[in-house]
Amino acid sequence: MRPPYPPSPERSAELRRRFAEEARSERPDLSTLCLLVGAEADGELDEAGLDAAQVELDRLAGLLPYRPAGPRAWADALRELLGERMGFHGTPGDYQRLESSLLHEVLARRRGLPILLSVVWLEVARRAGAPVCGVALPGHFVVGFGPDEGRVLADPFDGGRVLTGTDAELLVAGATGARLDAAMLRPADPLDVVLRILNNVRAWAAARPERSDVALWAVELSLLLPSHPARLRYERAQLLVQRGEFLGGASELEAYAQVVSAVDEGAAERVRGEAHAARAMLN
Repeated sequence: MRPPYPPSPERSAELRRRFAEEARSERPDLSTLCLLVGAEADGELDEAGLDAAQVELDRLAGLLPYRPAGPRAWADALRELLGERMGFHGTPGDYQRLESSLLHEVLARRRGLPILLSVVWLEVARRAGAPVCGVALPGHFVVGFGPDEGRVLADPFDGGRVLTGTDAELLVAGATGARLDAAMLRPADPLDVVLRILNNVRAWAAARPERSDVALWAVELSLLLPSHPARLRYERAQLLVQRGEFLGGASELEAYAQVVSAVDEGAAERVRGEAHAARAMLN
């Protein structure tokens, strides 16, 4: 198995308990959840490392000027600090690295996927008192400064470049072929951000069948979120079978079939067939 190496089962159980607790808290903390994802991926990320990452976010926030005047000034201040002085940005090659989805690695490497770089922008800006939010454009995550009317968008993947309306329209058109509409500019909920990060991890692992271990923990963390797609239970069952855990996978498939049967008996019957095939592999 290539690095990063996973934590011990005991450490993993504790991390997952904390992840579920934070996700169900009144105000889930985005940086904490992202760092717990990183610790589940990387057994070398201990408590000192978790604390160090939070301290680094605090340090970066302390380097910002005191309360710039207005959304555009905030966007410019973050771009000058994080994009220019600190060198945070992304490259096409970052999409091929698991580390690009792990906050502690992004803080260390100053490279990452758009959504993780946006988390850095969000957490640094929030600590400094900026009116900031995440904006989950289709296919590309950015950050927004200011209220709904007159919100200024910036692209951390491009070093924090401030986006014009045309820039945002081109990003959406390039990803989906659709036109930009107001619904796409709504602030992203922290738990939705975390689920999107875990979806990226799952996509990375899906392209690398030998890393089904990564796919499994990403699915299992997703299932700990208060709201998640029901189909993730089916994906987990398939991963268990793929990893040779035929009995556990078959049981999960049967449980999922029971849920699906209420809306699609044909699909449920197909899943039951998969469960039967998984049990047959035990012979």
